[in-house]
Formats: sequence, C-alpha cells, structure tokens
Amino acid sequence: MSPPVAPPGWSRWLVPPAALSVHLSIGQAYAWSVFKPPLESALGLSGTQSALPFQLGIVMLGLSAAFGGTLVERNGPRWAMTVALICFSSGFLIASLGAATEQYWLIVFGYGFVGGIGLGIGYISPVSTLIKWFPDRPGMATGIAIMGFGGGALIASPWSAQMLESFGSDSSGIAVAFLVHGLSYAVFMLLGVLLVRVPRTRKPVDSGPSVLEGPQVSARNAIRTPQFWCLWVILCMNVSAGIGILEKAAPMITDFFADSSTPVTVTAAAGFVALLSAANMTGRIVWSSTSDLIGRKNIYRVYLGVGALTYLLIAQFGDSSKPLFIVCALVILSFYGGGFATIPAYLKDLFGTYQVGAIHGRLLTAWSTAGVLGPLIVNWIADRQEEAGKSGSDLYGMSFFIMIGLLVVGFVANELVRPVHPRFHIPAPREAADVVQRQQSESA
Repeated sequence: MSPPVAPPGWSRWLVPPAALSVHLSIGQAYAWSVFKPPLESALGLSGTQSALPFQLGIVMLGLSAAFGGTLVERNGPRWAMTVALICFSSGFLIASLGAATEQYWLIVFGYGFVGGIGLGIGYISPVSTLIKWFPDRPGMATGIAIMGFGGGALIASPWSAQMLESFGSDSSGIAVAFLVHGLSYAVFMLLGVLLVRVPRTRKPVDSGPSVLEGPQVSARNAIRTPQFWCLWVILCMNVSAGIGILEKAAPMITDFFADSSTPVTVTAAAGFVALLSAANMTGRIVWSSTSDLIGRKNIYRVYLGVGALTYLLIAQFGDSSKPLFIVCALVILSFYGGGFATIPAYLKDLFGTYQVGAIHGRLLTAWSTAGVLGPLIVNWIADRQEEAGKSGSDLYGMSFFIMIGLLVVGFVANELVRPVHPRFHIPAPREAADVVQRQQSESA
C-alpha cells in the first residue's frame, strides 16, 4: 500500500482528526475495567484473571510498537492504520465469540493478543506523519493525537456501561457488547484511514522549517546512542510515577481520609478517578504544546522536578487537606499525560524525522516496563504495610518516597541528554537518495 500523498492545497489540519479517530478508538483500553465485574460474575473469574486481557494488551502494545515501528515507517500511515483497524476490531469480535461460548481463553487471545497488536500499531501510526506535517509545532501536533488515547476511556467507559445495562451483564450480553464495540470502532477508525495523507513536499509550510532540517538518525543507529536510553529512562520513570496513582486512585483517596470527619464516599472516589482522566488528557495537549515554546528539555525538568516536589507535598501534608491531595494528584497526572505526548517531539529534536516513528515504537518498551513497575510498587508496599497493621495514608508513604526517587533518576537522565554525535547521523548522500526515492513513489 503506497503512502497517500496529499493533493495540492490539502490542509494539514485534516491530519490531526485522522489521528484522533484512531487514538480515541484504541484509548478504549483504559476503560477495560468496566467489563471486569460482569466477566467475573458470568464466567466465575477472579480479579487477577479478569485483568489478563488488559495486561496482555498493554504488553502487546509495547512489543508490536517496538517490532512494527520500522514497517510503519516503511509502509506509511494508511497501511498502519488499516492494520490497527483490522487487529483492534478483530480482537473484539474474537472476544465476542469467546464470551458467547464461555471460552475465556478466546477473550484473552482476542482482546489481549490480537487487539493489543492493534493498540501498538495504531498508537505509533500517526506520529511520524504528524511531525512531518507540523515541523514548526511538533509538540502540539503529537499532543492532539495522543490526547485522544488519554480521552478514549472518557467516551468508552459510560458507553460500555450503558451497553451492558441494555444487553445484560451475562455472557450473552457481554458477547453482544463486544460485537458492537468491534463493528463501531471499525467504522470510526476507517475515517482516519480514508482521511490521512503524507505531505507532498519536504516543506509543508512555506514559512516553516523543512521536514529534513537538522541531523537525521536511523532507528538502528538511534538505539546505539546514549540519548535513546536516557529518553527510555525518562519515559519509564515519569510513567511509573503517574501510573502508580492512576491504577489505585479510588482506594488511595478513600484510605487517605478514612479516619477524617468527612470520609470519601464511593461516588466521590469515582468522581476523583474521572478528574484524573481529564487531567491526564488535558496535560497531553497543554504541556506538549508548551514544549514548543520552552523546549523539550525544560518541559521534562518541570515534569520530573516539579513532579517530585508534588509527590513530597502529598507524602508530608496530603492527609491533612483534601483539596491539597486532589490538586497534587491532578498535577502529577497532567505531567504523566504530558510526558507521553512530548516524547515524540523530543525524539524528533534529537534524531530528526527520518525514522522517528520506528524510534518511537522502540521507546514504548519503557511504557510496558512502567506499566508493571508502577502498580507493583504501590500495591506490594500497601499490602505489606497492611499486614504490618498500618492503615490510612500510612499504607502509601513509602511508595511516594520511592516515586520521588524514580523521578529524581529521570531528572538526572534528562540532564545527561546531549545532541547526538555526528557519527550516528545519516550521510547526506543517503538522505538525498531516500528523498528522491520517496518523491518517485509519490509521483507513481
């Protein structure tokens, strides 16, 4: 499938909606918890078993992004979005068959394995294209798309809940809900497939910079540089700190104020979780756009440095004031989302646009690692503290100080980032040959 080249006069502002249609769809993954109680009841599963499809999906997201990034770069965004559409929708259809026949392994295989491939390929599919369309504002462009992944659950969560209420929460009702999800997301993602285009020239904006301006580094060379591994550590530490709160948000705020005169109700805790999702989504567009103004290194100093101080505030004074606890958690989650959205632009600054999508895919293994590390730290320590007879905010104090340590490690890694040594750059003749080859394929 040839990359779809934009015709003369094509507006680059049509590309972010194409990216959003894919990211809003695959962002449904964050709403998997809606299906957990019905599945546990209908199929007799434990909480650990019902989490398997989501966990496998996140692992496959990182693996497919890492190993499929080069293919995405080579075949273009339309090919990648098509693969994402097929895998993500097929995953739901296989899961529907599993629910209808009460074969849980089919749900795990469909949603987790097949759908997880769709998650990974879909996540990186528009990144390279957006950066090439917006070389003057790469942070804002990727922030718009990746904001969709953070906001997907805000749509999917009430939609899925309403569907289960209408169809029933037994295995038949869950099967119909999965079926409708698969078909609906296929149609929505198809809009992105049809709309996406790659720029016709290396300078899509007359007054802006060229797409190939600055040093260009291949994906193979990028992973040999210390800069790539510094960014890997930065992303892993920032995500670990955010996901530690996100994964345990409701019980955490309940525990913090359980002994106060106004304990947190179940409804209020659910509202707190919704607020965190909104902060996560807003941070992706606001902070990544800010990075276009103050620079990528400076914005990560804010994410990691201010993030560590915010964790310190929660650890020291969080149990004395609900507003303080909530504001600090919202700031941390906005930094969590901002870190995701800004990293593609940071990669572009260091490695150029040549294979930025493939490099981004390899870097997302940091997300897979953090997805295990962050919740493991918070849950394991809370369980040990509870066994030791502690309660309330005492369950989380040690976790918060570990999170501060992780953020400090990320801060140091950010300070170590320097421009990539010229020996890793693509030689100019090679770069020119690639551009000529691409222009020939565009005119074919």
